[in-house]
Amino acid sequence: MSIRVSLDALRDEIGQRSRPAFFLTVSDDGRPHAVAVPVSWSGETLVVEPGNRTAHNAAARPDVSLVWAAEEEGGYSLIVDATVRSSDAPGDGSNRVVVAPTSAVLHRPAAGPSDAGDGCGSDCLPLLPRAAQH
Repeated sequence: MSIRVSLDALRDEIGQRSRPAFFLTVSDDGRPHAVAVPVSWSGETLVVEPGNRTAHNAAARPDVSLVWAAEEEGGYSLIVDATVRSSDAPGDGSNRVVVAPTSAVLHRPAAGPSDAGDGCGSDCLPLLPRAAQH
């Protein structure tokens, strides 16, 4: 289940998170690469300071994501897609990466089957009649 977060509301949503984010990039061989990083705001952009490999990935492939795990069991994770605006050269001692958020959602797994047998839990609604679902 996903709930869209407007970019205007993103600052407040991030401010409610106590854990660091996972910064997701793609390596030279196409594999995902994830590292935990603190995140700060600079105007309307987000700033992270990852290691050399992550900074290199971000500079080479500017479509990135940030993921904050749910704060509590059953809570929503925050997923932010972003585009790299600037990245210090990996290895220069800083590795500062500035990203502009492009979209954000709150996400959690869909609830399990309900007692009613309709395949939906407490916070979802079936879109198709039961007979049509396969």
